[in-house]
Amino acid sequence: MTGPELSAGIADFVEYLRVERQLSPHTRDGYRRHLTAMAEQLAELGLDGWRQLSVSHVRGLATRLHKRGLAPRSIATQLSALRSFCDWLILHGLLAANPAKGVSAPKQGRPLPKNLDVDELHQLMNIDESDPLALRDRAMMELMYSSGLRLAELVALDLGDIQFAERQVRVIGKGNKQRILPVGRMALEWLEKWLGVRGTLAGTEERALFVSKQQRRISHRSVQLRLAEWGSRQALSSHIHPHKLRHSFATHMLESSGDLRAVQELLGHADLATTQIYTHLDFQHLAKAYDQAHPRAKRSKDEDS
Repeated sequence: MTGPELSAGIADFVEYLRVERQLSPHTRDGYRRHLTAMAEQLAELGLDGWRQLSVSHVRGLATRLHKRGLAPRSIATQLSALRSFCDWLILHGLLAANPAKGVSAPKQGRPLPKNLDVDELHQLMNIDESDPLALRDRAMMELMYSSGLRLAELVALDLGDIQFAERQVRVIGKGNKQRILPVGRMALEWLEKWLGVRGTLAGTEERALFVSKQQRRISHRSVQLRLAEWGSRQALSSHIHPHKLRHSFATHMLESSGDLRAVQELLGHADLATTQIYTHLDFQHLAKAYDQAHPRAKRSKDEDS
């Protein structure tokens, strides 16, 4: 329960939002709910009135909300409401400074894209070979998935960057760093098919490996649009974009090899921590590997009987 002074302050602020700010009933109700919930939490922290509100109170509030499982976005919304309320308290001489301005919500984790499984990749790449643009798109997708290329790396490729005899591709990554990557059999096969029809789309002086109907190097945006179109055309449930193919490559490589350092090198990451975030494994896969490998985790024969 909140004290009368805490409740009265919120009621006066919501009335100010109605009369002075002319905010909608829905917005005012949101402020009321957020501030009332925080006032209850602050009362549990020992706050009797808004004049006592300090930075430590607000930090304690953010910590409590986080421990209770509230999402970072929701905590940020509540703190934003509290900051606006504190500005109003200052305006009315009830606070000397805004203690909520120096407190931020926990960082919101950047959601990682879900990778495609092998069946979905097969479905995506089941493309008609009679269309030169479809051949090009299949070759692009095969190469991105085969070698984990970034979109910019794919678009920048020239004809001489593919080395068929060595089954390699030379790419220039972030920071203008060069790396040589292996290319899989399927990608090489479709690259050869694409090169067989490339001349119908590319001018004789064009060195770009992948070109558009305008007979010049394909753009980043064109690749994004084509992949999204194929995802829709092939009836896949998720949006298809270049990063998803790179992420699928990394995830499948890590699941199969377990070699984080090798995947780091293939992706061109300077920091191993980036690879650890980028190539997440689902917990069930990790738990299964743990149960099978760790001496203290293995079940005894008695447990299985």
